[in-house]
Amino acid sequence: MSNFILALPSKGRLQEDAAAHLSEIGLPIRRIGGERAYRAIIPAMPDIELQLLSSQEIAEAILSGAVHAGIVGEDLLREASEPLMASAVIPAGGEDVKPISAGIILADRVFLAHGLGFGRADLIVAVSMAWIDVVTMADLDDAAAAFRQRSGKRMRGATKYPNLARRFFASHGVGNCRFTPSLGATEGAPAAGAAEFIIDITTSGATLADNHLRPLGDGLILQSQAQLALSMRAEWSESTLALARELVLRFEARARGRAEARLLLAPGAALSPAAREALCAEFSLVPFGEFGLAGAEEDVRRASSALATRQGAPAIIARLQDWRDEISPRFDLFAQRIGTVARFSGATA
Repeated sequence: MSNFILALPSKGRLQEDAAAHLSEIGLPIRRIGGERAYRAIIPAMPDIELQLLSSQEIAEAILSGAVHAGIVGEDLLREASEPLMASAVIPAGGEDVKPISAGIILADRVFLAHGLGFGRADLIVAVSMAWIDVVTMADLDDAAAAFRQRSGKRMRGATKYPNLARRFFASHGVGNCRFTPSLGATEGAPAAGAAEFIIDITTSGATLADNHLRPLGDGLILQSQAQLALSMRAEWSESTLALARELVLRFEARARGRAEARLLLAPGAALSPAAREALCAEFSLVPFGEFGLAGAEEDVRRASSALATRQGAPAIIARLQDWRDEISPRFDLFAQRIGTVARFSGATA
């Protein structure tokens, strides 16, 4: 494997969001042969070879090392990694702890390099709204025991995530259940008599409610989102690591840029200390430097518009430092873990 191979979703909302995010970091995709074609390039980074695959194929390719990196839902990565999770995961300092794991390295095969903030969904345990006495996992355990005593059978949970479900149920000490594969709309399984409860992903909960289901109070298995994931089984070289580092830094810079922007006033348009304090209070900003302001990008843009309207004072909105000036401790951890010292431009050991 000589080129850096990046796997992207081939269709659907995930494909659209991934393409939009790449465009925002200066890497627009160009499909070869039209919008429905399965070949594409990134003109700004011609050394990247794109593979357009289904989400399931991307997860499997990252695990096997067939690609260097991919953009795919964290739920699929964790489900595919779960049978291989014999080794402990590495704790991620500062990362939001998810109920299933606080790791950024999965089974020594997948490195979660950057959460992209789209494709968000919760993997949950849901039961019938008619089960008014079942509101927690402990209640489900009691219901399953009673069900087995009556019928001699284990209660069935329909799911596309049997590996994550088994681990979660074991961690809660819930027995007398078995997991049946869901090949279609999982929410319809109880009504069809194919299962008594479900384990499935949900975004708003509307589909659950439409099918007279509700999540258990402590039944959250995973808060998933799309991830830029790196394969620890791929063949890495200095050149492919450099390309991976650039991708990670570009995405990290984008996240910082959307979280914070700076408002720099043009010469001769500086505010008095009192006026700057009032503007900070009005738009939830903080002082930056001698004359500037900083805060959420949307708030900074509103403040800039207000200044232009009220005082005719043009202002320059500046993003944070360019990605080339940044370092990434998370990427350095990845490079060290696969046995390569990352000493690229701007990086620290």
